[in-house]
Amino acid sequence: MDHFAYRGGELWCEGLRVADVAAERGTPLYLYSRQTICDHYRRLAEAFAPAAPMICYSVKANANLGVLRVLADEGSGFDVVSAGELFRVLRAGGDPARAVFAGVGKTPDEMAFALDQGVHLFNVESAGELWTLNEVALSRSRVAPVALRVNPDVDPRTHQYVATGKRGSKFGLDMQAAASLLDEVADLRGVRVRGVHMHIGSQITSVDPYRAALERVVDFVAGARSRGAELDTINIGGGFGVWYQDRSAPLAADHARAILPLVASAGCRLLMEPGRFIVANAGILVTRVLYRKEAGDRRYVIVDAGMNDLVRPALYGSHHRVWPVATEAQEPAAGETPAAGAGAWDLVDVVGPVCETGDFLAKERRLPGVRPGDLLAIFGAGAYGHVMASNYNARVRPPEVLVEGGQHRVVRRRETYEDLVRGETP
Repeated sequence: MDHFAYRGGELWCEGLRVADVAAERGTPLYLYSRQTICDHYRRLAEAFAPAAPMICYSVKANANLGVLRVLADEGSGFDVVSAGELFRVLRAGGDPARAVFAGVGKTPDEMAFALDQGVHLFNVESAGELWTLNEVALSRSRVAPVALRVNPDVDPRTHQYVATGKRGSKFGLDMQAAASLLDEVADLRGVRVRGVHMHIGSQITSVDPYRAALERVVDFVAGARSRGAELDTINIGGGFGVWYQDRSAPLAADHARAILPLVASAGCRLLMEPGRFIVANAGILVTRVLYRKEAGDRRYVIVDAGMNDLVRPALYGSHHRVWPVATEAQEPAAGETPAAGAGAWDLVDVVGPVCETGDFLAKERRLPGVRPGDLLAIFGAGAYGHVMASNYNARVRPPEVLVEGGQHRVVRRRETYEDLVRGETP
């Protein structure tokens, strides 16, 4: 499902050896495959083609301008959750008329900016937000197009931090509140409610929650229309899971088979907001081994990337596949112990240099004996990797490099120490 592959014991990204890019650009670094991004976008577009969907890539997954430009060139729309993300889309050449503006805490200034740019829809998540948007739109002699975000109250079967569509969530409106709000908006001249939006969570590895949630949303649309609402759009959000550790996540076609009949039954236009599905497995974090250390019964491989570069393992306990960039050893399947004679295998924790016990990239992994100077690849790092990176411990953030066939280009340079203090005054 991606364009990273081992050839002769060495990891390649498309037409380039990963070790060669690391030698030229240094470590740690993020490395993205343009072809993987395009392939994943096209798989979604093909799977959902019967509905002619507007696919709005979720910018929060990876907001690099180079990545956004690749998707804009593919014809993608964009899902943004701040004026800053919308600014990034514009800078990358994206079309604001194919952008939806989500998020629970839009400020009046952000609303005004998005209105002036002509975004396609505002995903509204509370009554207070709707009244404020109405006032901002009237002040600018505009009418804001709106989709109400509803909570279908379906368990997405994912990590509690990324479950967003259950009753009591900070996101969206429960069905009854949304229905009441629809009955109240007829007299508002600055907004027009055109559709319904849902987003039940992220890294969802079953089609069943989508089917259950959409059944409720379709019933909601029918009830709203019976009371005079003119709804023509269903936005199913994103959250399709990807393969981090095993192959349990459904394919795009699996989701389409569950979703398309329900959307068709509602007679609505389909919008969707995939992020992780497109970019997660299009990127790796390359890091160099600094030291090996034993402490009690633990063995540590200390590398030059830390939780400030990739926070997902520390924040969510997330699993990322880790494997040497150059090795003759055969990687075992998930949960499998290496066969006898497979080499000097160690059960190790891969940890970084940040001064936190929680600074780890992987725990209790079987790796072939790695030595200081060796390179490791942290796979599945294209989503929520660099975009969540920080300067904690005054560490500079790594560069982002985009591979295009047999060429690569830096789409974000490595920060410098001067970058760390820019804007500050002693």
